[in-house]
Amino acid sequence: MSDRKRYSRIEIRKQAHSFSAAHFTIFNKTERENLHGHNFQVECELTAPVGDDGLMFDYGIIKTALRDLCDDLDEQTILPEKSPYLGLEKDGVYTVALFNNERIPFLARDLTILPIANTTVEELSNYLLGILLELPDFHRRGIVEMTVKVSSSPGQTGCSQWRQE
Repeated sequence: MSDRKRYSRIEIRKQAHSFSAAHFTIFNKTERENLHGHNFQVECELTAPVGDDGLMFDYGIIKTALRDLCDDLDEQTILPEKSPYLGLEKDGVYTVALFNNERIPFLARDLTILPIANTTVEELSNYLLGILLELPDFHRRGIVEMTVKVSSSPGQTGCSQWRQE
């Protein structure tokens, strides 16, 4: 038998890896969607070496991290902090989204502001991938490739991928 490392890929799709959130996509400086919600689904695919025990690693850590990330976003309105077209300001107990002469107020308890440019599935998948890559547990697992997918409905999925170089 060869001494080369054997790699495998796992795909994690669990019903618990979902969140319900309100958002609106911003198309340009004057057009946006109406505020609406989705039941977002999150998936993760990983490639790593398989050990002599036939196991990549205990990927329960991934399931827990994904569930925690989804719980943080669940039942929130998500706004982008880095949009070139959306401003955010505090107005007493409200955070007000400023868009094209509109003032849209939100209570802090209902709002999550993310460091993204837009609240799209492609931005959400990249945001979640970035958080997973920063977790110390992931760096000790030999992961060489990771893909995070976020779906807003069947057939509408954003994917972000990282590969070790």
